[in-house]
Amino acid sequence: MEVEDKLLNIGLLVLLTLVVVKLISLILNPRSPTRLPPVIATWPVFGGLIRFLKGPVVMLREEYPKLGSVFTLNLFNKKITFFIGPEVSVHFFKASESDLSQQEVYKYIVPTFGPGVIYDVDYSVRQEQFRFFTESLRVNKLKGYVGQILRCLLKLSGEVDLKYELENLITLTASRCLLGQEVRNNLFEDVSALFHVLDNGMLPISVVLPYLPIPAHRRRDKARKKLEEIFAKIIAERKRTGKSEEDMLQWFMDSKYKDGRETTESEVTGLLIATLFAGQHTSSITSTWTGAYLLANKKYLSSVLDEQKNLLKKHGKNVDHDILSEMEVLYRCIKEALRLHPPLIMLLRSSHSDFTVKTREGKEYDIPKGHIVATSPAFANRLPHIFKDPDTFDPDRFAPGREEDKVSGPFSYISFGGGRHACLGEPFAYLQIKSIWSHLLRNFELELVSPFPEIDWNAMVVGVKGKVMVRYKRRELPIY
Repeated sequence: MEVEDKLLNIGLLVLLTLVVVKLISLILNPRSPTRLPPVIATWPVFGGLIRFLKGPVVMLREEYPKLGSVFTLNLFNKKITFFIGPEVSVHFFKASESDLSQQEVYKYIVPTFGPGVIYDVDYSVRQEQFRFFTESLRVNKLKGYVGQILRCLLKLSGEVDLKYELENLITLTASRCLLGQEVRNNLFEDVSALFHVLDNGMLPISVVLPYLPIPAHRRRDKARKKLEEIFAKIIAERKRTGKSEEDMLQWFMDSKYKDGRETTESEVTGLLIATLFAGQHTSSITSTWTGAYLLANKKYLSSVLDEQKNLLKKHGKNVDHDILSEMEVLYRCIKEALRLHPPLIMLLRSSHSDFTVKTREGKEYDIPKGHIVATSPAFANRLPHIFKDPDTFDPDRFAPGREEDKVSGPFSYISFGGGRHACLGEPFAYLQIKSIWSHLLRNFELELVSPFPEIDWNAMVVGVKGKVMVRYKRRELPIY
């Protein structure tokens, strides 16, 4: 009996110890399953994948009114937690790389960019490579790019597919400013075709299995190798002759890491590929949407034409970096087109630590380590509590006195991301698109003859579906 009493006492002591430990744990770390975000209801196993593949933005439209601004989707062995709106996105954009990392979720891009650059290196090296980008896009460099862009503009005539022409034009101007005159003058067709192969090698399956030996991936790898051979020859020739050019290729060639190490030919090629990929899609898609909206909205077309007339009166026919910076009306039209149609509809991070998020309704949720955290510019840019009539093209929403993108905080407008990982190419994108559209508005009378375009949700980088047919005739913008 005495033995049984001892065992009972020991059992009670162990139980009491466990209770005390649990209480202390709750005090020190007061998390509980009830504070986890709500979960999207799906069928077991494949239900989350099916919902996601039907279209993430469609899914967000359905779930946001029911679940609020923070919720989770179970996707096989991964959990994706969505943050919708500036009130819950501060941690997403401001967290350190050690807390929310890009590297794991964007590993699928490595075969396209190549080894040793961006997401194939640790964070410290990546930051140095981003420094190369930043320094190559300073204002003094951008000023030199304007003339190069304008010299590349095509003299169009007749009736054309605006989408197709702008895609070619963006690639042409980018090749001159970024890739160098050797590419522009002698190798443009070859390099353009190789970039097209790289582009087609990035498929939805590539996100999950980037090295799957399918034909598109094999073509991608061959194109990447051929591009490296082309740029290796250009780099070697410039070094042999001592020739130096005002382009990003030269800048990457001359860049050095903090330890004094020079960039390799493979790194230069990878950085150039990354630069063109980051800018070409965004600029061509946004240029097309800007044109479609202007030609479909006579009020704003008249406003940008009046602005161009005023600048012609003030500066004559000259266009440079400083004159482009005066085009505020055109800038707001581009920004509004980009709000409605950001090419990157999802931004992702991998959570390396637990954290808590508070919604604008006052609810708090605990986000566990290991979740993929996501936000959607395509959805967040149309939230009605931030943007009045959010589905309407209204560039004046950014005008002084309204500035709807600033009312709810710094992450209300996220077409270019924000915080630690804001897009480094934003100044160049606006410079390029302004240059193109100021030239077209000054020199052509344009008319949209096809229906207003739809969104191509099936593309990896979401753009314009089908053709955007425009009729035009050459004329100089009258000044009166």
